[in-house]
This record gives sequence, structure tokens and C-alpha cells, in this order.
Amino acid sequence: MKSLRTPKKVRGLFYFVLLVFKKGFLMTPSNTAETTQALSSARELTGSQLLLELLRREDVDTIFGYPGGAIMPVYDALYDYRDSIRHILVRHEQGAAHAAEGYARITGKAGVCMATSGPGATNLVTGIADAMLDSVPLVCITGQVGRAFLGTDAFQETDIIGITVPITKWNFQVTSAEELLTVIPKAFAVAQSGRPGPVLIDITKNAQFEKISIDWSNPEKRAQVACKRILELSGIREAARLLNEAARPLMLVGHGVLLAHAHDEARMLAEKGAIPMASTLLGLSAIPTSHPLYVGMLGMHGNYGPNVLTNQADVIIAVGMRFDDRVTGKLSEYARQAKIIHIDIDPAELNKNVQVAVGIVSDARQALRGLLPLINREPNPLWQAEFTRCRTLEEEKVIRHDLSPRDGLPSMNKVIADLGEITHGEAILVTDVGQHQMATARYYPFRRPNSLLTSGGLGTMGYALPAALGAAVGAPGERIVAIIGDGGFQMTVQELGTISQAQAPVKIIILNNNFLGMVRQWQQLFFDKRYSFVEMENPDFIKLAEAYKIPAQRVSDCSEVPAAIQTMWETPGPYLLEVVCEKEQNIFPMVPAGASIADIRLQ
Repeated sequence: MKSLRTPKKVRGLFYFVLLVFKKGFLMTPSNTAETTQALSSARELTGSQLLLELLRREDVDTIFGYPGGAIMPVYDALYDYRDSIRHILVRHEQGAAHAAEGYARITGKAGVCMATSGPGATNLVTGIADAMLDSVPLVCITGQVGRAFLGTDAFQETDIIGITVPITKWNFQVTSAEELLTVIPKAFAVAQSGRPGPVLIDITKNAQFEKISIDWSNPEKRAQVACKRILELSGIREAARLLNEAARPLMLVGHGVLLAHAHDEARMLAEKGAIPMASTLLGLSAIPTSHPLYVGMLGMHGNYGPNVLTNQADVIIAVGMRFDDRVTGKLSEYARQAKIIHIDIDPAELNKNVQVAVGIVSDARQALRGLLPLINREPNPLWQAEFTRCRTLEEEKVIRHDLSPRDGLPSMNKVIADLGEITHGEAILVTDVGQHQMATARYYPFRRPNSLLTSGGLGTMGYALPAALGAAVGAPGERIVAIIGDGGFQMTVQELGTISQAQAPVKIIILNNNFLGMVRQWQQLFFDKRYSFVEMENPDFIKLAEAYKIPAQRVSDCSEVPAAIQTMWETPGPYLLEVVCEKEQNIFPMVPAGASIADIRLQ
């Protein structure tokens, strides 16, 4: 009896033809676009497909993420959207959150990041907290175990909703596909309205698989969140009266000025009223550092002038800032002589730390535009002479010393000054956290708004590398420079792989002093130079960069720095420059913790 099995050659030919047919069908160049178009008009979608269609309708063009079991149905659906939504595969979920932050900061749109349940979701937490404190709009999407398994300690189940309640503007757990229709539009509305911030949407696996019928013919109902307030004219008039009568006014410019695109209004108000301006760390770049009325950065490592002037001013107008402890120093001695006008979009910030004479809950641009026509004051020559004196004093006592040539290794301050000269103050800088951050804030000549991205409120080491990646993706024509210490660099060093794979043209400067520099400075000044676990034995950063196929260079002589920066600046694509710096350089001026800002130390 003959075998009924098909001969091997025939079977082989059959499978070959089938494979060619399937590959040809799947790999047709127009296939993805056609599939996306079909899904956009489909009447029945899975929850995963619906999610991506809703993201597309929110103008999402980029997702930073890392796949895993509980989010895998969404990633499968994402395959059909790869022509309209770019996915950047990070090397760690923390990198996804920070990259989304960088993207949001540079574009003004909500950044989107995505991760699986359990450790994937918890790895986003640092970036979410960072975004909350710095008012950065994020929509974070996490996968979750199926609804039937919630609360059973299933594999990779974590209560990410409970974990993120204190660090999000809003979060929600989706357990059915239908909920996505209202939840996703609301997520973007909440993230981007009022004071921006992060939102987290946790989607159970059953909701991702579940099918739902959609009627796209109905007009979309976009979520509306009440955020526009009617400007209180009485507050505006009182603020104008105080400023017009002031002998020694001072304007404090915060991050809210940049978020509201109110940098022109802030400058015009200062010019019209002859009011000196200072900025918070996150307010840097709102005002060009070369402006004659600009006196520098406030706070613990800020310039001498604004800290001294704060305790001399009779009226302070604070715009879009929150009077945090790094700005105020000892609260009981902060600006006791001044009447304070506080403009902020978040009513919770008014009278939270500092009691104010006039509180105005408003978008910064709207409030400043209301104030402008009411300002009519004569300049005070004595006050102008005082802020000129402060600036001159700092130039003579601090800046010349910090930037003067030295024997031996380069100083961080001089490296930043050289970078500013070569880039003409036109680069977008992304800094990590530490001494290099303060050197950048003090010595880079910012000439354009929104050109400094840094972690302010949370002070997150490891922020810069992924945030710079996100900024480069969000603004492909811009020059992005990440300035990082050797400690912070190693916290997210794996994102070199993402930068290499994405060919993001991020220029990286590592200021390497083989120390956790800021902690070491505090230990030197306030703990009798007991250097407790702050010295670092670092890897060869050049070989590390080369392993990721990123060109790199190391310099350790002051005279080599400008040429090395020029080479980095002119090299296409990503580049890493390591500058071996002075090991025990300190960053001054400095206000000791718990001291009054009037007690600022120049050395």
C-alpha cells in the first residue's frame, strides 16, 4: 500500500510558494499605510487598535517605550501604525519617561511613553515624579494583567494606580475597551491644560484584546477641561499700582513664563518699568542673559546680584514660579521688606510658601498682557546703580576667577564658557544634576527661549541622556547638547544604545572629575572634608561610546577644549566628548542650606 504522505519535494515547494506569497503580501511598501487607513475607518477594532487610533487622532507621532507581556497586544497593533507613529525603543523604562519629557519640553506637546506591567510600570515612576514637579505634560501608558487577575498577585502585577496617585495629575485603570473612547482624549486634555503634568493610563490585558464596534461617522467629542480663568482685573490694577509706586522693584521669572510663551511680555514689562529681572533655574533662557536688565539666576547656586537684591527690593513680582526652598533659603528671612505680587496658573502655589500682597491666578502671558498698558513708572537711578554694583562685584570676585586660565585640568565653568562662545549661545542644552548643572546655568550665554532642559524640582541624576534623545527626536533640526557629570551619566548610560540606533544627533559632554561632585563639595564645606563614598572609579567612556558606534574624544588640557568642542559641534550625528576636569572644584556663589539668601558665599 502506497503512502498517502505528500513527497518531501512537493511539500517543500508548497511551503516555499506560501512563504513568498506571505512575505510579499506583508512587505509591500504601501501595506502599512493601507492597513492604517483601513483601521482608521473600521467599524470593529480591538482595544489595542482603538488605543493607537485614538493616539493618532491626538496627533501623537512618537512613542518612547519598551515592550513586555502585559502590553504586547498594543505592540502587535503598533506594527500596523509604524508609518504614522514612530516608536523609539529605549534600553530602560526610566529612559522612556525622561525621553518623553525631553520631547514634551521641546515641542510643547504631551510626550508619550509606554511600558508593560510590574517592573516596566514601576521603572517609569522616577520620570513621572520628575514631570510632576517640573510641570511637564506626559501621557504614560502601561499594560496590566487581565481584569480577572487583578488583586491576585499575578505574575508582574503591581498596583501602579496606587503608586502614582501622588505624582500624577490624574490616573485611570481601563478594564474594558469602550472606556478608551473617553479616557484617552481626557488624558491628553488633563496633561496639557492649566499647569501641565503627567497622566497615567493603565490598561488591562483583556481590554487590549476585547473587540468593540465604532461609529466613526459621529463627530469626535474631544475632552474639555476647565482651565481658562477670567483675569481678575482688580488684582491686575493693584499689582500695577504697587509696581508704579515702587522705588526698588524686582521681577522673578519662572518656568511658567516659558510654558505660557510669555517671554516677550516679561521682557517688555521689565523694559517699560525699568525693572531688573532674575530667573529661577527652570526660568533660564526666558530672558537673554545679555539683556541689560537681567541680573542672573536666583537661589542656592545663583548669581550674587539677584539674591542680594531680593532682600533689598520693596516690590517683587514673581511670574510662574513657586518659591521653593532652593530659591528662598531661610523662609523667615526671605524678602521681609517686600510686597510680593505672585502670578501663577496653579492657585495652590499662592501663599503656599511665601505670603503675598497680590495673588493672581492666571496664565503668565494673559496676566502680563493685562499689566503692560497699566505700567507707568520713572526709573530709579539709585536702584539701577545698585544692581549694576552687584553685577560688577560678582564679575570681579567670582567670574574672572572662575574663567581665568589655570595650570592643569580644565574647570567646568571654562568648558561651559567655551561651549557658549563656539555655539554663540544658540544650542539647546540638556543638563543632568550636579555641579555641571550649576556651571551651565551660570556660564552659558542663553540667547533664545526654551533652550535649557534640566531636572529642577526632583533633581534627577540620569535625566540628561534620555531627555536629550527626546529633544532631538522632537526637534530634528536643532543642535542638542547634553552636559552630564560622570556620576549621572552612568545612571542611564545604556541609552547610548538608543541614541545610536535612532541616529539621534545628540552631542554629549561628560565633565568628569571622578567624584559625585556636588555631594563632595558639601562634604568639604559642611562635613569637615570627610569624603564618604563619593569618589568614583570610572570606566573608559571613550571605549564605551565606540562600543555603541558613537565617535568620541577625551581631552584633559585647557588649551585642547575649544578645538575639541568645535570638532564635536561640526561632526554629523551623535558625538561624545569627555573633558577630564579639576577633581575638587567648587561651584560658587553658594547659599548654605538653612541660611538666608543674604548670606550668599562668594568663595
